[in-house]
Amino acid sequence: MSETTILIVEDEPAIREMVGFALDRAGFAHLEAENASEAQVAVADRQPDLVLLDWMLPDMSGIELARRLKKDELTAGVPIIMLTARGEEEDKVRGLEAGADDYVTKPFSPRELVARIKAVLRRVAGEAGEQPIEFEGLVLDPLGHRVSAHGKPLEMGPTEFRLLHFFMTHPERVFSRSRLLDSVWGRNVYVEERTVDVHIRRLRKALQAEGHDRLIQTVRGAGYRFSTRD
Repeated sequence: MSETTILIVEDEPAIREMVGFALDRAGFAHLEAENASEAQVAVADRQPDLVLLDWMLPDMSGIELARRLKKDELTAGVPIIMLTARGEEEDKVRGLEAGADDYVTKPFSPRELVARIKAVLRRVAGEAGEQPIEFEGLVLDPLGHRVSAHGKPLEMGPTEFRLLHFFMTHPERVFSRSRLLDSVWGRNVYVEERTVDVHIRRLRKALQAEGHDRLIQTVRGAGYRFSTRD
């Protein structure tokens, strides 16, 4: 599987360092931001798999940032865990109502935090893995292992199906050939990078009948992305 990236949004350097060390030991990659402005840039540029968000930030409250991330179509699906010194039930409810998926009250142990992260990621992956995904009439049904375009069934091989599923669950993000190999084929399988190009061509051909091949875009010098934008 590809490396999971966690964004730490925390204004206290010591806590960022402690959390970053715990994430490294648990096998996660991580990004850091010390305020909401840096966090918004990091989310837009890198699209992390999960955000650890401090309640109190110098330029904007974590609650307000959570609301903004959940309102944005591109970041609405990114899970958020609030880091808060507020233990009162009312405050926890406010965080969850703002879109947070979980909360951890300070002080917390690194082991507890990593366990909460893994639990949220499992839950989100399970929800994403079962529900049909739809973009502009293109529908992928993970459970039924079917793809249709405007109600018409499309035929494609199992690798193309996995590739399309990965793209549709990570829209508007650019992936290199090596990242696609890790995520779709797996790190323990030796496949040359040019194999990705072959399957991309096959996937586009399968999507061509209804014009959805344009959603699989080549980004020169970087890789590929699934995008509804021209």
